Amino acid sequence: MLNNDTLRSIRYMLDLGDVHVVEIMKLTGFPATREQVEPWLRKEDEPGFVEMPDAAMAHFLDGLIVHRRGRDESQPPRPVETRVNNNVVLKKLRVAFELKEDDILAIMTEAGFRVSRGEINALFRQPKHSNFRLCGDQFLRNFLKGLTQRLRGV
Repeated sequence: MLNNDTLRSIRYMLDLGDVHVVEIMKLTGFPATREQVEPWLRKEDEPGFVEMPDAAMAHFLDGLIVHRRGRDESQPPRPVETRVNNNVVLKKLRVAFELKEDDILAIMTEAGFRVSRGEINALFRQPKHSNFRLCGDQFLRNFLKGLTQRLRGV
């Protein structure tokens, strides 16, 4: 799934304006500007569309965690991901929204996507683990849809 699609979904889910997206990114030290963010929020077929780089998405997701949960001063800042895939997005959203396995299962059920506990666990394993499974676009889309329904009551 494109980082732009994920950003638009999260922005809608939390009812964030462009300025809020910039502020969230700045929480991790990313020098974002509104002019830089606006092309990322456009659809692929719109003029001026620019693909969002992985580094910017990683900073946004880390900033979202700080925005929702606060900064943990007792821990040193974690290095920002260099490569963002659907599994990383899912993990960061789970941390930001403090979701447990049961919450994710309920969100997916509400979105009309049947999934087992084992499948959910496989998505959060380390890539080198034998039971690791890549998170597909369809799973992430349904997760974002279900989380949006839960948060917005839509």
